[in-house]
Amino acid sequence: MRNNIFQTLAEAARSGEPVAFGIISGAKGSSPQKVGAKALFYGDGRIKGTLGGGCLEAEIQRRAVLSLRSNQAGTFELLLDHDFGWDDGLMCGGKICGLILPNAQRAGEQFWTELAGRQNTLSWAVKSDFSISRLDEAGGRELGETLGLLYCETVTPPCALWIAGAGHVAQAVAPLALQLDFSVTVLDDRPALANHQFFPPEVSLQAEVWEKLLALPLPAVPSFGLIVTRGHRHDALVLKEWIHQPFLFLGMIGSAHKARTTFDHFAEEKLATPAELQRVACPVGIKIRSRSVQEIGVSIMAQFIDKRAELVYEPGIVGPGVEKFDGDRDL
Repeated sequence: MRNNIFQTLAEAARSGEPVAFGIISGAKGSSPQKVGAKALFYGDGRIKGTLGGGCLEAEIQRRAVLSLRSNQAGTFELLLDHDFGWDDGLMCGGKICGLILPNAQRAGEQFWTELAGRQNTLSWAVKSDFSISRLDEAGGRELGETLGLLYCETVTPPCALWIAGAGHVAQAVAPLALQLDFSVTVLDDRPALANHQFFPPEVSLQAEVWEKLLALPLPAVPSFGLIVTRGHRHDALVLKEWIHQPFLFLGMIGSAHKARTTFDHFAEEKLATPAELQRVACPVGIKIRSRSVQEIGVSIMAQFIDKRAELVYEPGIVGPGVEKFDGDRDL
């Protein structure tokens, strides 16, 4: 997985570098970033992450630098109208509030490393005295109600994306999926392709005969599947098994004609139910008039982002790896 705010906080804790942690804890109406957006502000002007950019972020940065000098945490509330940011074109019309936590790295390297690793579901919070702490997973909401937490969230492992086939489309999709916060596994019966010469080191590769590959159990996280093997026969072979697995969504490369033919065959042979077939998108990807393999990869990942937002993040999930926000969403 790519570097994130929590990992950067862990690095700051290790080096002892002071950093102010900004979080958007509430939003109403239109705003450039939503609840759960995070950024780190350094005394020398560096910013990692974003709370919206432009004059909005510049104002929060100004306050963050002051908080580093005074070591005083605080809150902010900004109305995004023509009185604030006319020169920068910031006329969203919404309102955001948030927290600025100076020296957040002092929560400890281990604390931030565990959140960054996202190996397990972990809950953490900012208490009413601006201290940062881990919450008991089962009692997080109850603690929030009792203690009046300023912010809390549950960080979860990333969704899984399994790609059947290690050819050109998979090679275009996999690095995009990593950047978009999927945990990626590529499966193929051709070891010459299923190797890290063609895929980033973060991608898990499985090279075996298809009978063994299709018997692998899915991870215990929300999972998505993409079928892009070297031919229709292998696509159908994978689909025959994967359609019965608990994927939230399946995409298969091909034409509309291929989809009709394959789905009709599966229905006639009772290989899948109508409900199972409805989970399969073929042709996979949104229509962006893509021509190159890279453009096809973008169209595919756009559809998977949309499906993840629909099936995993809603209702009540803030964004990649973050669910459950106990705070004033509507200000």
